[in-house]
Formats: sequence, C-alpha cells, structure tokens
Amino acid sequence: MSRLGHLGARLYRGEVGYDFVGKRKIWYGISILITITAIVGLAVRGLTMGIEFEGGAVFTTPKTSATVAQAEDVAQRASGHDAIVQKLGNKGLRIQISGIDTAKSDAIKTQLSKELKVPAEDINADLVGPSWGDQIANKAWTGLIVFMILVVIYLAIAFEWRMALAALVALIHDITITVGVYALVGFEVTPGTVIGLLTILGYSLYDTVVVFDGLKEGQRGITKQTRLTYSEMANKSLNGTLVRSINTTVVALLPVAGLLFIGGGVLGAGMLNDISLSLFVGLAAGAYSSIFIATPLVADLKERDPQMKALKKRVLAKRAAAAAKGETGEPQDAEPQDEAEAETAGAVVGQRRQPSRNNRGKRR
Repeated sequence: MSRLGHLGARLYRGEVGYDFVGKRKIWYGISILITITAIVGLAVRGLTMGIEFEGGAVFTTPKTSATVAQAEDVAQRASGHDAIVQKLGNKGLRIQISGIDTAKSDAIKTQLSKELKVPAEDINADLVGPSWGDQIANKAWTGLIVFMILVVIYLAIAFEWRMALAALVALIHDITITVGVYALVGFEVTPGTVIGLLTILGYSLYDTVVVFDGLKEGQRGITKQTRLTYSEMANKSLNGTLVRSINTTVVALLPVAGLLFIGGGVLGAGMLNDISLSLFVGLAAGAYSSIFIATPLVADLKERDPQMKALKKRVLAKRAAAAAKGETGEPQDAEPQDEAEAETAGAVVGQRRQPSRNNRGKRR
C-alpha cells in the first residue's frame, strides 16, 4: 500500500486527523478575505465582456506578415474601440472589436485590407448584435438560478435543510471567487466562461455531497452515545473522505491546467482561456469550500439544535467526571460504544460472575 493510501486508511479509521471543524473561524476569515478581494476587483475593474454579450465584429484574415501589435493599432484607429487580436495557426489573424455596427464594420474592413495588405474579399467578417448577447446573458442567469433552486431542493430532501443551506453558501462562494479572478486577470467573459461556471458548480456540488454523505452516516444514533459531539463527529467524517477529495481534485485539475497553461499560454490558443480559467479556479475553490466551508458551516448550524446542545453537555460532563476520577486515582469504566458492545459486555460480566457463585457453592 502506498503512503497516501496508508494515510487515507488511518484517516478513515480515525487514527489520525486534522481539526478542520475546530478551527473553522480561521477558514471563515480566509474565505471572507478572498471574497472581499474578489468583490473589490469586480467593482474596480469590472468584467471584460466578449462580443457575444456586447455585440461587435470579428474579422478573420488569411496568411499575413503583419504582427499582432500592428493589427491592434490599425483596428483601434479604424474603429475607435479597443481590439483583441490573436494569431491563428495558419498565420492569419483574428481581430475582435466590440461595440460597432454593420455600417462601421465595412469601413473597418476596408482599412484593414489597405494597411495589412490583404485583399478585402479574403477578410471574413462576422457580426454579432447586442440583442443576441442580451438573450445569451438572460439565459445564463436563468440557468444559474434554476440550478441553485434544484440543488437546494435536492439536498433538503436527500439530507436536511442545514446541509442544503451550507451547500448553497459554498456554491455562491465558488462563483464569487471565480468571477473575481476573471475581473482581476482581465480575461474575456464568453459563452465558454458560462459553460465553465456551470461545470465547476456541478463538480463542487459532487465534492460536497460526498462529504455530506459521510456526515449523514456518522450522525445516525449520535444522540445515544456520549463519546463525540456533533462537531467532532463531523470532523472525523471529513477526515475520512479527505484523501478521496484531494485525489479527485488533483486528477481533475491536471488536464485543466494543461489547457490553461500549455494551450492558452505556450501555444497561444487564447480561446481556450475562456473555459479553462473558470474551470481551474472553480475546481480549486470547490474543493476548498467543500472541506473548509460547507462541513464546518453544517456543524455550526447543527450545534444550535437542542438535541445537539444536550449531547454536547453530556459529553463534556462525562469527560469532566473521567478527568476527576483520573486525578483521584479511581478506575475509569469504559462506556460501551453501541448496543452490540453493551450486550457483549453484559455477557462477559455474566460469565465472570457465574463461576464466582459456583465457587462459593463448592466452598460451602
């Protein structure tokens, strides 16, 4: 067995573990700081919306000796707007200009043909109206809202409303961080970005449900024992699924990192950045939120339940009594962990007492 597998087995059995839930105030503070940074970046810099949302034109040229910088300068002078230029594999250029209409696109096409020394009939122009972009944006918001509602309903039925609320907070946390990173980096928001956001929400939900399933199993009959509080049980369940969450996240991040850093950075395929950045940031944020946000938040909400409050008092009272017995040198009786152990313990006690009575009879 590998070291990681051995560690995972020990975490699952509860032999080792890290107190994630006990230190939840630290994770809350870190998340609040990251979220504030993302919101400030979004408010100050804003999002760079693609032509699919704002409208505009995309000009594609055949093979040309013009550089990206030259094409940007020509396009900006001809249109009066910022232009985004990308080098294509056939050594052609893709020139994207937002906020222009059909009449102006013809003049821009003529100017590009003249200064880039490319025949005008060989330049392909694709126009996108702003109304189409509004429709895409409205559908994206509708899909996001419907997704959130369905998630809350499903989790409330499958688990309970506290877990549904914690999962919703974690999803909003992931969206805010991803959108804030887009604002800070300055990448364009395209339909690919929206697809990436919906994808990482599904992944984040999957990771959270895996952890919540462990919580659901661990809280069965929790009020019938006095060994663990709910927070301690939640932390134990979280440690049991920790290695699985890490492995799943790393395996998912590796191909996305290849798209982002190699495809978008090294090879210059800028269109890959639209979806790969949202996936990369969202996957990392989703793994973080399922461990450091969702589970501690569920523990906070459950500890306010009267039954869990009473359980915590019993656990602490038992520990205080055990500590007092240990200080006075009195023996401490181990409490059976469940009913099966209690029956076994009773049977053992009965077996020990029966020979004692027989011996007394023989002595008589």
